Amino acid sequence: MIRALILVLALIAGTPAAAVAPVRLITDISQNRIDIIYTFKGAELLVFGAIQYPRGAVPDERPGLAIVVRGPAQPITLRKKARVAGIWINTDSVHFETAPGFYAVATSAPIKSLVDERTASIWEIGLDYLQLSPTSDDTAQVAAFTRGLVDLRRRSGLWSEQEGRIGITENVLYQARIAIPSAVPVGAYTAEIYLIRHGKVIARAATPITIDKSGFERWVYVAAQKNGLLYGLVAVVLALLAGWIAGLVVRRN
Repeated sequence: MIRALILVLALIAGTPAAAVAPVRLITDISQNRIDIIYTFKGAELLVFGAIQYPRGAVPDERPGLAIVVRGPAQPITLRKKARVAGIWINTDSVHFETAPGFYAVATSAPIKSLVDERTASIWEIGLDYLQLSPTSDDTAQVAAFTRGLVDLRRRSGLWSEQEGRIGITENVLYQARIAIPSAVPVGAYTAEIYLIRHGKVIARAATPITIDKSGFERWVYVAAQKNGLLYGLVAVVLALLAGWIAGLVVRRN
């Protein structure tokens, strides 16, 4: 009996720290669906939640957090124009297989001080670590076109980085606001939250988001997708009709 008790105590004492319940992220967002209507001028997404520590033991060290909101990946070909014999033509191009239609990252600290390069590349935390899958083997050309793509998407508000913009209260509660521009593409999105310690991700949570057209805009979008030829003909007729009406108004004045 005593030997059995000693054995049990030894097993308990030798239990590794990994057997303790892991840190968990409890997260939510202000809205799981964003509807695009004719008055849509963008939206603001609030991502918030709490860190659940084992046995409620909150560390004194400020936690490292990264929140990534990304939209549907889509192939894109970026072309460079040059003037040849007085005519502007496409000279070079690079095709990217998996460019996200929307990408925004918010962090609790500068990205390079928060995660190591391997972790950032695995989880795509930061614009410098997006896996765009270029088809070209020319490293210098790919780097130049990647910089151009990042610049274009940043200026349109479709890609962004907000370093040090996650608010943390008492090392437990966290929140960040992500701006959604009016030009955002429709599709399935995810909000991914990463808890980071010593450059590594130790906990992760994800929440789905849907962005879709609604009302008349959705009817037009569906019509264009399912009946492209008819939609094009109707658009041309409406344009001609609008021009004709505008001409009548001008002549009367």
